[in-house]
Amino acid sequence: MTSRTRPRSVVERVDWGIAELVPDPRRRGGWTLYIDDAAQSYVCLPTPTHLEFTYARRLASVIDAAAPAGHPLRVLHLGGGAMTLPRFVAATRPGSRQDVIESDRKLYTLIRRHLPVTADGIKVRIADARDAVAAAAADEFDLVIADAYQGERIAPELTTERLAAEAARILRPGGMYAVNIVDAPPFVLTRTIAVAAQGHFADTCLLADADIDRDGGQRNVILVAITGPGSLPLDQLARATTQSPRGRLLHGSDLNRAIGQT
Repeated sequence: MTSRTRPRSVVERVDWGIAELVPDPRRRGGWTLYIDDAAQSYVCLPTPTHLEFTYARRLASVIDAAAPAGHPLRVLHLGGGAMTLPRFVAATRPGSRQDVIESDRKLYTLIRRHLPVTADGIKVRIADARDAVAAAAADEFDLVIADAYQGERIAPELTTERLAAEAARILRPGGMYAVNIVDAPPFVLTRTIAVAAQGHFADTCLLADADIDRDGGQRNVILVAITGPGSLPLDQLARATTQSPRGRLLHGSDLNRAIGQT
């Protein structure tokens, strides 16, 4: 690709900050979404199964645990970003029906214009995540993925016990709930979200970096929870998480120790 045909970055103000779409010079059709200079999403238009960021691969491992490839899912996404995970689900599980709740109307307009979603079965609504979950029917979804940010901060409604309770209500028996959390030691936010989930789900775990218990900067932590009956497929999740050299699954006493509940 010559410099004359190489895509250019796009910068626009959206509801929660300044959004920038930056083309990947190494991968055709690859784009990174930045909000206020923080990388939030990566999408590869011709290959939606390519997941550049570790947090996205860990969320994809939850999708794989919810159902094998080729098996359609009913999914609720709280937060759309560049639509990385809805594209992944559509590519790996044709026939899936997905609802995407995005609070940032201007961001969705930007993505629709420059990185359009062409897959079937994806319905996007501009709404508050809390209101969308409250309006959903009981036992409606196989999987709920919460990955909604207002700039660099997680949407406040995703941190509440009320949202955890509503997520459990709208999931079918054995349905799974995943939350992408950006946090730093002492992981107060992670503790808040994990404790809320433990009160309403049959089993919970964290997918995290191996050095989560050491001092350091911000990192992504994935909370995973499942409705009863049964428990999480820990072996499957652990295998996927530890494929990353810095990956670690925390469950039971390890989870409680990590969030200060011992």
